[in-house]
Amino acid sequence: MIEWVPLGSGARPVPRPVAAPLVWAAAFGGALALVALLNGIVGLGRPGFALAALSLLAALLGLCARFSAAPGTAVLCWLSLNGFAIPPAGTLTWAGHRDTLWLSCLLSAALVGTALARLVHARAAYRRLTTGTGPEAPEPDGF
Repeated sequence: MIEWVPLGSGARPVPRPVAAPLVWAAAFGGALALVALLNGIVGLGRPGFALAALSLLAALLGLCARFSAAPGTAVLCWLSLNGFAIPPAGTLTWAGHRDTLWLSCLLSAALVGTALARLVHARAAYRRLTTGTGPEAPEPDGF
């Protein structure tokens, strides 16, 4: 006897996060490209725009990464921000309070992106488990 089952039935796994080295490679390349683009459009010496754009990049990369990738993502974005978005370009400096704030902003953005992705995936998995099962769930149509 053949039993017909809809293609969408059954448990679907929660998507696996991307490996940290791939996220870090994307952070490094994306941060360099983003800072170069902003330096061409806005000009050198306007780190506020670069910090906002790099924070958005860190949050987007956090959507597909593990929590353990967040510190590396933040540091790689900060290296591009510090090295190329403020004069003198190409020189890394440490300005205590400013760089600590920048690193904390970038780390927070990466962690918020990762936490948001985990919440969305967990909620979707919970809905998949609870909507189609239970005593009052309708019986599937048979052919």
